[in-house]
Amino acid sequence: MRIELPPSTTLTPPSRREAWKLAQRLPLRGGCHEVTGGVEYVLFSSGLTINKIIHNNKQKQKKINLKRGVLNMSDMSVPKKIGYAVVGFGVGRSHCDAAYNSKNAELVAVCDLLDDKLESAKQAYNGVAVYKSFDEMLKNPNIDIVSICVPSGIHADLSVSALENGKHILVEKPIEITVGNAMRIEEARAKTGLKAGVIHQNRFNAVMHPVKEAVDNGKIGKLILGNFAVKWFRDQNYYDSGGWRGTWEMDGGGSLMNQAVHTVDIMQWLMGDVHSVTSTMGVFNHKIETEDLTLSIIKFKNGAVGTFTSTTCCYPGICTDVQVYGTNGSIEVDEDCLKLWKIVGGDSFTENDMLETYGRGNGAAASVNPALITGHTVQVEDIINAVIEDREPLVTPLEAIKSVRIINAIYESARIGGKEVVINT
Repeated sequence: MRIELPPSTTLTPPSRREAWKLAQRLPLRGGCHEVTGGVEYVLFSSGLTINKIIHNNKQKQKKINLKRGVLNMSDMSVPKKIGYAVVGFGVGRSHCDAAYNSKNAELVAVCDLLDDKLESAKQAYNGVAVYKSFDEMLKNPNIDIVSICVPSGIHADLSVSALENGKHILVEKPIEITVGNAMRIEEARAKTGLKAGVIHQNRFNAVMHPVKEAVDNGKIGKLILGNFAVKWFRDQNYYDSGGWRGTWEMDGGGSLMNQAVHTVDIMQWLMGDVHSVTSTMGVFNHKIETEDLTLSIIKFKNGAVGTFTSTTCCYPGICTDVQVYGTNGSIEVDEDCLKLWKIVGGDSFTENDMLETYGRGNGAAASVNPALITGHTVQVEDIINAVIEDREPLVTPLEAIKSVRIINAIYESARIGGKEVVINT
């Protein structure tokens, strides 16, 4: 395969996203050409520049000597896929699935302490290497990114170790159980210059895009009230089987830190920075040392107020409410389903259309938009592309620390008898 070009054509390295946007505006013969090995060539509208996007950790720039204006594809190097590894084959299975199915990555390794989980990984993913030692896995030179999917209280130790060994990271929620330990990850990221992302995949539920847009663009007016509730159920076996769940040392809390951290993230993402919390908590239906229910009054820096409830006591698992109210509108969401969309000046057609599109969850939304990606896949693909494109991931450590700071403040307020705790950032 070859592309006809004028002599002295220069090879330059824009990001894949920039190159693709340019290609869409060009005629077919000067568009985006996919060749064996996944190298993309984009001919600018001027006809004088071709862009080679390399699918590895570096983008290269060099000049090509052309004979009679012909560029031979055989002259180009074949790129390698991003090497991906996962430590912790519990929730880590979702990370493995996403990496294994990615066009731009190869699942290289899985690490876990349990033999049966490693055997499951070998059966599920052809050719994957398995390790019981995290340190040994980090020595594998084919690994570029590591997903950290271990108990929350050791996220910092493994994340810092991975970064110091030259690996980019994607950390499961919460980033850590204390702000201090979470900052260790951020400091290591800054020191090494590598990429670090944090899982908060609920931001990427299909419904969250129009909700975020409505809030940020002022469609619902000035924010007044936010109600957030995670009313889930976990039986005693859930806590007993994990060993570390429901402990302060390794889980960092109970229903709030483990189950509701996603919704705490959504709350501050939509409503803005939190000024203070006034909270209570308790253990109502489990034998654990932390809590299985919290209830908080939230004051936001923009003047809005809110409530936040988390529990694992509501059989059989009721809802995940995200409700925001402004001077010009009200929006209510349960999990990934839109329940209410009322905007001042809006019409019933728009409201019905929103409910039809987003009222039945991610699956229904994906049937309307087949390109829609949700769940862990969004952020696994994001960290892969962040490495390829040399950009920051969608959710950075500094962004993820915000939810940990709020949760720690809620626990502090409850411990001191429900007194108001101001969050200083």
